[in-house]
Amino acid sequence: MSKRQVSGVVILALLLVVGVIARLLIGRDPSLGGVLFNWPDENILVLRFGAVRSAIVGGACLGLSGLLLQALLRNPLASPFILGLSAGAGLGAMIAAWSASVVGAGSVAWIAFIAHGADGVIPGTVGSLAVLVLVYALGHRGGRLDPLTLVLAGTVVATICGALTLLVQSLMPPSSRGDSWMWFMGQVPELPSRGAIWTAIALLFCSFLASFQSGSALDVASTGDDEAESLGVSLRSLRILLFVCAGALASASVALCGPIAFVGFVAPHLCRLLIGSRHRALVPASVIAGAAILVWADAVRQSIDVGAGRLPIGVLTALIGGPVFLMVMRSRRMRAGEWSC
Repeated sequence: MSKRQVSGVVILALLLVVGVIARLLIGRDPSLGGVLFNWPDENILVLRFGAVRSAIVGGACLGLSGLLLQALLRNPLASPFILGLSAGAGLGAMIAAWSASVVGAGSVAWIAFIAHGADGVIPGTVGSLAVLVLVYALGHRGGRLDPLTLVLAGTVVATICGALTLLVQSLMPPSSRGDSWMWFMGQVPELPSRGAIWTAIALLFCSFLASFQSGSALDVASTGDDEAESLGVSLRSLRILLFVCAGALASASVALCGPIAFVGFVAPHLCRLLIGSRHRALVPASVIAGAAILVWADAVRQSIDVGAGRLPIGVLTALIGGPVFLMVMRSRRMRAGEWSC
């Protein structure tokens, strides 16, 4: 890697380390409601370390998923949340959980495997990939992928999936609706499910290896279909492999933290500003950047009291990432088609 790329990765790594320290030190006084900044006792430290672990894994999955979608679709507006992958994963996981509660997953082995396999990652992956195929088909205009049409299709499909998720949620037993509602708003669990976090780590590791090995092919694929084919890159095989990786990563993040907006959109753009457009460097950088953004968001929300507890992290990331998305969409480079992914 060049000096600029090494420097950019180091900056992102330092940002992550400082964010981890801040998250471990920031807390709240339950009696007075004020913000504390100190080293906690052992019991509280275990909870904060669990939140750090969840944020790192969930953010890293979102960062890499966003990079793959932007590169393969050659669309700077793409991300798991914007294209509806997160909503599709949430709908798949919610339908599986509801089906298990109605049918009785404990009595039927194959239903138990599908509904609870990897704590919702399996049905979530099916949902996210189904949405990706649908949005990809709807995003064509005049025989070519149109960036704004793709985003519009993703927004509409995500809205429909969100409405269906709320419908299925209303059919769940009353005792489980509270937890599912908090999950739907996005959360960084302090005691993450062992199945969800280890499945997410395994998917992140495999997707990272596949993406890093495909770094040169991604550079070529970002230029255009004709150029890529003329240089011997099999776009069909590359897209199938890395689209599956992007969908699985989005599903793993949703299973762990719920649908969290704009982390997968902001992280790749931040990395391009720091290190350029070479994907061999962008892949590890996006993993680190996604983790750093979510860790910092979780640290910041610790200091925000809305009167009924801490601000949901999904709300915070949407409030920050939404304006960034609008800035990119309305930028002169976007309207002129000069963005490079």
